[in-house]
Amino acid sequence: MDLLQDHLTRARASGGVFARTAATPPWGLRLAGTIQLSVHTVVQGRAWLWFDDPATALELAPGDLALVRGGRAHHIAHEPGADCLDPGEFTARHAHASPEPGRRLSVFLCGAYRFSGDIGQGLLDALPEVIPLSAGVGDPLHDIIAVLSRELSTDEPGRQTILDRLLDVLLVLALRTGLTQSPDAPRWFRASADPRLSPALRAVHDNAAHPWTVPELAALSGLSRAAFARIFTQALDQTPMQYLTDWRMALARDHLRTSDLTLAQIAELTGYGSPYAFATAFNRHHQRAPGAWRREELDRVAARPDITDAVHIF
Repeated sequence: MDLLQDHLTRARASGGVFARTAATPPWGLRLAGTIQLSVHTVVQGRAWLWFDDPATALELAPGDLALVRGGRAHHIAHEPGADCLDPGEFTARHAHASPEPGRRLSVFLCGAYRFSGDIGQGLLDALPEVIPLSAGVGDPLHDIIAVLSRELSTDEPGRQTILDRLLDVLLVLALRTGLTQSPDAPRWFRASADPRLSPALRAVHDNAAHPWTVPELAALSGLSRAAFARIFTQALDQTPMQYLTDWRMALARDHLRTSDLTLAQIAELTGYGSPYAFATAFNRHHQRAPGAWRREELDRVAARPDITDAVHIF
């Protein structure tokens, strides 16, 4: 079990909207902080990305890519501090952009992703506010960006299917590169590369319903019980049993939010011997019964705006 793949699969990341945009300077775009994860990459020209202070703007050259986590509105423009328009006004102004004498056309790709549930939100929370990546020649990211740009500028048969697949690849490559380079990568990501811990972590993720014990997990990693418990706690800042419980609860929340499974079925999938045992553990962990939590969460999700409401440019 690949832990990053497991998180991405359960997060059900989807590229809700994506577009190729051309604009002649001066131009600037303001994107809402309600977008869970934005991706920006430049195909031609230059772009600058910043949050509140243009003095801290990040320059994006052709082939560069930036992942932006939701929370604060951000700006992307031809130069730091340029006037930035909301998506609707930006589209109206630059709908028919073409090169002008002495002004080079800027071509860039913008996308917005949505993640489902706590596992997806946990993955996002582990990311820094912005991840800049440079995709040089020979880097798979460089090739994906080039193909994306070509597909977005044509209207060939099967275009949407190709775009959907390319967006999946782009997201995974960008997250993998970003997490590998980030000093603040989540503890589980770093621990999954540790041969002393990865067998136990893979086992927990592969079969959360199994009644795991610390000696059993230690045996999988080829360590004594004491050594395994010490190394695991140091690496993940929680004991193996705390990690197991947290992962089971994350899976339980996912099932409650996205399925019609009964409490008995969820109990079986998450390693609890009965609906009562599961409900007791869930209540202890969340201070509310699983049924009440499910109703509240379904109401919250139903009231959430569609992703396209946040990014009208697409």
